[in-house]
Amino acid sequence: MPLPSKLLSIATPVAKALQSGQPVVALESTIITHGMPYPRNLETAQAVEDEIRQRGAVPATIAVFEGQIHIGLSAEQLEWLALAKDVMKLSRADLAFAVSKGRTGSTTVAATMVAAQQAGIRVFATGGIGGVHRGAESSFDISADLEEFSQTEVIVVCAGAKAILDLNKTLEVLETNGVPVVGYGCDQLPAFWSRDSGLAAPLRLDTAQEIADHARVRHQLGLTGGTLITNPVPHQYEIPSDVISTIIDQALQDADEQGVKGKEVTPFLLSRMLELTDGKSLETNIQLVLNNARLAADIAIAMKQTFA
Repeated sequence: MPLPSKLLSIATPVAKALQSGQPVVALESTIITHGMPYPRNLETAQAVEDEIRQRGAVPATIAVFEGQIHIGLSAEQLEWLALAKDVMKLSRADLAFAVSKGRTGSTTVAATMVAAQQAGIRVFATGGIGGVHRGAESSFDISADLEEFSQTEVIVVCAGAKAILDLNKTLEVLETNGVPVVGYGCDQLPAFWSRDSGLAAPLRLDTAQEIADHARVRHQLGLTGGTLITNPVPHQYEIPSDVISTIIDQALQDADEQGVKGKEVTPFLLSRMLELTDGKSLETNIQLVLNNARLAADIAIAMKQTFA
């Protein structure tokens, strides 16, 4: 059932695209508020939207402003988020609270999927998804992103789960939830900064049209939930797994020593790795997001043709 207009605001370019059947790509906003420092966060958000437009689709960055979910942000809203401090980081569990209390927040993968489905957007580009944190057997720290895939019918394009996570356990949870995990043009599961996690990709598809065809058959079979498309970072921007693993271990140790917990873990680790890599991790992050945006736009176009 569509949300009341007081809860959901769809920007005019996005609304026109949805009404006319143009392809639309959803984008999260946590990458702006918690994933990158200013001004690179703003520059990246703008560049990602431009990549999608150049590919022939319409970008729809999603965030909550004063209790209203916005699908598609203005230039002023993007800049405000890029400069904002202490913005709520919203997942499925927090979304209704932020809306009911008139709060402002950025959306994680899970919350972006929820909002995208409400707006009728089928494709979403991000950097990397959350997953099972290392040591989850004692902390039970598992991202809500994984559960969201089992119930929300959105195709998510990413560069794999963030390599700071326990990738084996993350893949197991996705399999348990019946989530198709697809390697785009690759047989090995990418690991965000690295092209190869050492784990086999459960499925492989090589074109945007094949992904759209797969979505059509899932729909025909009545299979619910989302699909995860893992798209390796371009070769020239990769940080090899043997290099990044040592840096991740150091960042995890620092987080443990400083008592960083819960939602603050990932932003802390990304920031610490930026320092430890002298900025290279950020450059790789930016390039993989742009790469994912291009693929997501191609998939959105193929989806429109396939479901027409």
